[in-house]
Amino acid sequence: MAKATNPNNTKLRIIPLGGLGEIGKNMTVFEMGNDAIVVDTGLMFPANDMLGVDYIIPDFKYLQDRKDLKIHAILYTHGHEDHTGAVQHVISAFQGVPIYATPLTAGLLENKLKEARLTQYTKINTFNAGDTIKVGPFVVDSFHVNHSIPQCVGFGIHTPWGVIVHTGDFKFDHTP
Repeated sequence: MAKATNPNNTKLRIIPLGGLGEIGKNMTVFEMGNDAIVVDTGLMFPANDMLGVDYIIPDFKYLQDRKDLKIHAILYTHGHEDHTGAVQHVISAFQGVPIYATPLTAGLLENKLKEARLTQYTKINTFNAGDTIKVGPFVVDSFHVNHSIPQCVGFGIHTPWGVIVHTGDFKFDHTP
């Protein structure tokens, strides 16, 4: 198993930009010094009293303000809208950042990016549950989780401080 590198003894930061304490807008940043990866870029559907609002996206201004931050990749846990729905907004803001997703999720993301005419601004890389992804100083192991859509994964993100487990959504299913 590969180890994550930490050449400058930098700090680790985990920053939820959405999806914590709410249903929707799932987006988390894992940061080591000036290096980062993002997991999911979801949207949230509006409440009934939010007339005229189609959807709500995560507040990723933090990332836009961090000009020194190198985002190495956006990784996706699964294809539901609350995890993928804001991809066109994020890729529009961070052109050139590659995407990593399982084949089904990658297809859904590709359709969203085609519709928004943004396919030329990112590369979609596919992986399968069990694969290891190396992006910048991050080593990420993917693993299968059960959910209500196929090809869901969680991530074991290796850092010099230990492994962070990010499951995304999951359910216990005795007959998956």
